[in-house]
Amino acid sequence: MGRSVFLVLLALLAIAPLAGVGVYPLHLMIMALLWGFIYTSWALMGRLGMVSLGHGAFFGIGAYTVVMLWNHFGLPPLAGAVVAVVVALAVAFVIGYPCFRFKIVGHYFALVTLALAEVVRLIIVALRDTTGGSLGVTPKPGVAEGASGSLYALQFSDKLVWFYVVLLCWLFALYVWHRVDRSMSRLALQAISEEEDAAASIGINVSQTKLRIAMLSAVMTAIGGVLYAQYQLYVNPETVSGIGISLQMVFGAIAGGMFVMLGPTAGAVFLLLLSEGLRILIGNQIHGLDLLIYGALLIFFIIYMPKGILGEWLDRRARRRA
Repeated sequence: MGRSVFLVLLALLAIAPLAGVGVYPLHLMIMALLWGFIYTSWALMGRLGMVSLGHGAFFGIGAYTVVMLWNHFGLPPLAGAVVAVVVALAVAFVIGYPCFRFKIVGHYFALVTLALAEVVRLIIVALRDTTGGSLGVTPKPGVAEGASGSLYALQFSDKLVWFYVVLLCWLFALYVWHRVDRSMSRLALQAISEEEDAAASIGINVSQTKLRIAMLSAVMTAIGGVLYAQYQLYVNPETVSGIGISLQMVFGAIAGGMFVMLGPTAGAVFLLLLSEGLRILIGNQIHGLDLLIYGALLIFFIIYMPKGILGEWLDRRARRRA
């Protein structure tokens, strides 16, 4: 996609809420951008050969850290977000360094991260007196009655404010993707994903390079958890941590195309429309049906559309031009 086309689409997206699209469509736009930010954060690792099935752990760390610090200690969410980033960095280092140092890669690395997500979920449930357990918890209100919002509490009653906050974060994720794509780290990680020993033999610090990207991805996912908690004003271990949300990130990125900058965002739009369509058509009458459909579609994309929706479209477009 050319830069001029992207800028035109971005301008249209930025002014769309000002045209009076309605509360529900605006909510869908916010969620699409938010999940696009989160899926892009996951794809930073996934597209470079480090498939994590436990990013729900970092998402949950971001969401619960900011809410717990606000509810129990009165620490404003912006300061809580800093703490969440530090915790996410620490957890990513503790998990990532041994894995990369001792060459735990491929399926074994995926299983380690999968266990991490479940451990974080179980800790949240076990600390029910503090976290609310499986029932979840809501942040304390920080907006006075009649007020439009509070930057201190990071709570806004006007969804238009949230749209532009999330839009800026989404643009930041694309900027990070672009910088990584133009850096030597990407070339190094591509070499590492092909053959670690050969990459090390030409002077690439394998552990440091992989750890740097993993920690960056973890921090961005934690920031996504902070935004999600403050926007939804409700967190639950099943919706912000654990295996389910981790697999949702994988599915969204793969479905849209994790090798294309806007691919994870396309996956977020696709998955959001799919989930809303299933909610309207089926509702909650058949428990677990949505997960069954997600799993079947994930297998379909892996086998028949490995480049994802946007990646496949761009590939066919290039072939037609050729």
